[in-house]
Amino acid sequence: METEELEKFMNLAILEAEKAKEIDEVPVGAIVVKDGKVIAKAHNTKNQSKNALHHAEMIAIEKAQKKLNDWHLYDCTLFVTLEPCPMCAGAIVNARIGTVVFGAFDPKAGCFGSVFDFRKKFNHTPNLITGIKEKECASLLTNYFKLKRRKNGD
Repeated sequence: METEELEKFMNLAILEAEKAKEIDEVPVGAIVVKDGKVIAKAHNTKNQSKNALHHAEMIAIEKAQKKLNDWHLYDCTLFVTLEPCPMCAGAIVNARIGTVVFGAFDPKAGCFGSVFDFRKKFNHTPNLITGIKEKECASLLTNYFKLKRRKNGD
């Protein structure tokens, strides 16, 4: 994919992250693309659903699998605003997603290079494209947590 197309799809993931922020969830958004078309989109709903599994990536992967009626997502690209955590990286590997594109690195929990790299030891190795609209993705998170700290008096 060309840079322009990567940014276009990351903008859609950012819109999903904005939806999470509107419902007071950590602003992470994800979309799944196949053959140049969005087949799934999601944002964090962990607090709202009271379900620790409801990360944006997990929801988007599940929606894509249902849409394709297959758990294999070889020909799909996952766009996510934040580097996936261990749970999401494991789901990406298990779903056989072909390419992962993320915006901001996660130095505390990222598992595609920051803390661990799930591509090094497992049976499936997705292609990886990083730093797409990194500043925008990172500022969404930084601003969200600054506001949370202010509200909580920290």
